[in-house]
Amino acid sequence: MKLILVRHGETHWNKDGIVQGGDSDIELNDTGLEQARKLAAFLKNEPIIVILSSPLQRAVATAEVIASQHQLSVEIDQGLRELKVGDLEGVSISNLRTTFSRFLLQWWQDGEAMKLPNGESLVDLQQRAWKVIEGLLERHKTSPEHNKDATAVVVSHYFVTLAIILKALNLPLDCFIKFKLDLGGVSILEFRDYGARLVTFNDTSY
Repeated sequence: MKLILVRHGETHWNKDGIVQGGDSDIELNDTGLEQARKLAAFLKNEPIIVILSSPLQRAVATAEVIASQHQLSVEIDQGLRELKVGDLEGVSISNLRTTFSRFLLQWWQDGEAMKLPNGESLVDLQQRAWKVIEGLLERHKTSPEHNKDATAVVVSHYFVTLAIILKALNLPLDCFIKFKLDLGGVSILEFRDYGARLVTFNDTSY
């Protein structure tokens, strides 16, 4: 199976540099809607059989535009919600250095099992997101549409996408700081008998 992982398009919080986690349901702005339309055109010829999305409207809107090119409905899964960032929700990124500097330093250094203040840890996030992927792969194996070229799309968020990729590649979670994922970025994992491999990362060429 080919798994296309899509980060949602831009919101005004993204544009203004505001932390936007799993408790912020911010809609796409005009730039984000245009990114979604370009994404849909980019993926139009892919043999997509299923599209899953985070429940947050910035992801759902992105997914629905993609789905419109394939006569598919979007399946919503709570497991794909963005990292719950707790007290960081809605904080200006430029203020993080002073407001949460000591905690953030510790979190970056040893953050995978450490919960954000009133939030969740990267381990928590990865566990729930990977259950979604496991369910998708298992469903594909038992589906009459099962073939090695079947394609699924998962539209979610920054940390969700990275957590899925790292789990698929058996890389430690602390490697997330070595990756950068843009808004509307497309990453592709291929699952074969020998395991998963990352064939595309953060493609925004469309």
